[in-house]
Amino acid sequence: MKRVYLDHNATTPVSKEVLDAMMPYFTEEYGNASSVYSLGQNARHAIDESREIIGNAIGTEAADIIFTSGGTESDNFAIKGVAMANLNKGRHVITSAVEHMAVLEPCRFIEKELGFDVTYLSVDKYGMVDLNQLKDSIRKDTILISIMFANNETGTIQPVKEISKIAAANKIYFHTDAVQALGKLPVDVEELGIDMCSFSGHKIYGPKGIGALYLRKGVKIAAFQHGGHHERSKRAGTENVPGIVGFAKAVEIARRDMKKNEALFKNLTKKMWDGLNKNMKEIYLNGHPENRVSNTLNISFKYVEGESMVLNFDMKGIYASTGSACTSGSLEPSHVLNAMGVPPDLAQSSVRFSFGYENTEEDVDYCLSEIPPIVERLRKMSPLC
Repeated sequence: MKRVYLDHNATTPVSKEVLDAMMPYFTEEYGNASSVYSLGQNARHAIDESREIIGNAIGTEAADIIFTSGGTESDNFAIKGVAMANLNKGRHVITSAVEHMAVLEPCRFIEKELGFDVTYLSVDKYGMVDLNQLKDSIRKDTILISIMFANNETGTIQPVKEISKIAAANKIYFHTDAVQALGKLPVDVEELGIDMCSFSGHKIYGPKGIGALYLRKGVKIAAFQHGGHHERSKRAGTENVPGIVGFAKAVEIARRDMKKNEALFKNLTKKMWDGLNKNMKEIYLNGHPENRVSNTLNISFKYVEGESMVLNFDMKGIYASTGSACTSGSLEPSHVLNAMGVPPDLAQSSVRFSFGYENTEEDVDYCLSEIPPIVERLRKMSPLC
């Protein structure tokens, strides 16, 4: 049976180049980077070099990169850290209703535990925030705006540069979750005016358990973990040297191959959508038709429950998802699609296909041969059809 993996927004396999770069730091070069002898200093040099690679890739200095365990920690660090460090300036934060749970849950935490007010901006039918609503939501006590770069479920890209200008004009910190943007879109933090930016290794063919937070110099933020003086005394803990090296290699490769991959993704997603749309009735694209990351396709198949489709696709070796991997198992419709005004029945019937660079036109052809009959069979069983 053919296997077609189409859930790269959930995670990616570690590429061979990345694994090869990591291996020495599991075996020969296993030193603690805080040790003064040569074995430890070799590890320290690898971290410094990795920090330089990632800094260059996003248009900043190496010193502005803080390594974390992944995107969730980076988001928590940015939101909770700024909130705790700026209590005397204000207790109001602005975010959007379509953020990843790694942003929404920290926002709910600071509401409950620190007495913050959080404004959750609505979005239009494509998942885009309204800049006028953003401007109208700003208060004298607003200290942070956190709006994601690209949505993990629909791929919709937010107007990050325009948001940063609004934030800067009002002397408000701006954070963006760029986990789904890194490697798919140019991310230049200086050019975009970003103060804090979250990244994750396992979304770009790097290892799990490693990520980073870009932190602009001068941002007032509280330390997220306490202990030693690691990561500019902002994030204590012995560094994950193999993970850091692998993350940097993945960033390097993603930057090198971005244009080539974008062309591939556009071709594959267009072929997939056109093929399904031609041969099936009552299917609907969720997200912006053009302004979205090129690898992501979120489709509602009316009258069929998304979980049933995913399980039946799996039987044919097609791996997709109903949305964010972090909310899988929930019986509730996607909060992203709900915020976009997608009717509950269509939200429940959505499937996200997210492509990677190892996917081919033959993979799409296989999906186009297998998906329509699966959906048709499930529709015949549905009491809604």
